[in-house]
Amino acid sequence: MEQEKGIPQSHVQEVDAEERKQGFGAKLKAHLRKWWWLHLIFFIASTLIIVLCLVYVAFPRISQNGVNDSTLEIQSLILSNPTPNSFHLEQTAKLTNPSRYHPNLDRFNASLAVGSSPDKPYAYVELPAVHATKETTTHVDEEVQITDMNAFVDYNTQLLTKDSVDLDVRGRTKLHEMRLPTTTVDYHKTITMRGLNGLAGFNVTSFSIKLVPEPDGANMIGSVLIPNPSVMTITMGNVTFNNYVDDEFIGTSLLSDLILRPGDNTVPMRSTVNQTIVVEKVTGTYKDGILPIEIVGNSSVYNGQHLEYFEKALQSNKQHIKLNVGAALGALGGGGGGGGSES
Repeated sequence: MEQEKGIPQSHVQEVDAEERKQGFGAKLKAHLRKWWWLHLIFFIASTLIIVLCLVYVAFPRISQNGVNDSTLEIQSLILSNPTPNSFHLEQTAKLTNPSRYHPNLDRFNASLAVGSSPDKPYAYVELPAVHATKETTTHVDEEVQITDMNAFVDYNTQLLTKDSVDLDVRGRTKLHEMRLPTTTVDYHKTITMRGLNGLAGFNVTSFSIKLVPEPDGANMIGSVLIPNPSVMTITMGNVTFNNYVDDEFIGTSLLSDLILRPGDNTVPMRSTVNQTIVVEKVTGTYKDGILPIEIVGNSSVYNGQHLEYFEKALQSNKQHIKLNVGAALGALGGGGGGGGSES
């Protein structure tokens, strides 16, 4: 294009640019005047999509993450009124919620299982509705039906023989947070509880020998110490143990109406032993009068009914003590109070 005479090229370019700029602005204004409603619809739709995503996608995820981050600590557990197929459960637990949100959870049915076999629940309990503040105390008080006997036997065996046992708790419930839509969350916690540690520390604290058996056949009367390091109180009924020396059966011991409470439990013991075998052991191999006794659980009976889940657990556990029978025999002539066991 030939430059117009007398007008600099740079000035012409600036004028063209300005005209183009004004032309674009005019076109944009005209477009918006004509199609403003379409842009408004697009803006509203975009905002709505974002809000819906936050409410129906992000919020359920945030809720589930909050439930996952919470913890449950069992502070007290009382198992009472046991039957062959059920028991009464009283439980106090502390729910800790680290989230800044404090939602409400509906009550729901939760499965209980050993941590090593979470797919085999031994029972179901109804956990109460809760307002999940930073720390919340929850209570359970209900009759519980045993749904899988083998799984409950496994739980009690681990509880009795191990220092700790994992309890798997699972369920699904509704979560409410202010005016946001109700969402469904999965509740899954593995709780590590102190076990009875094989009844470590079990000890015969005192006993005396009766030459003439009492009406129930007992000819050795005393008391035993049973430590319970857990937070559980367990009603076991009448519990019997078989006693052995060098794998030879010498008799049974009965702990009547046994309730194991947290801490040390001193319990009356009534035993029926073969005194002939005992005297032979003391005058033969064990002239110091101290017998190595192996104690093996035998039975658990409550209200005349055998409790399989306790019996099998007891039968899997063995205790070894040294019983000072010589001192008890000597007390027969001297009128003393008898002997005890030695660690």
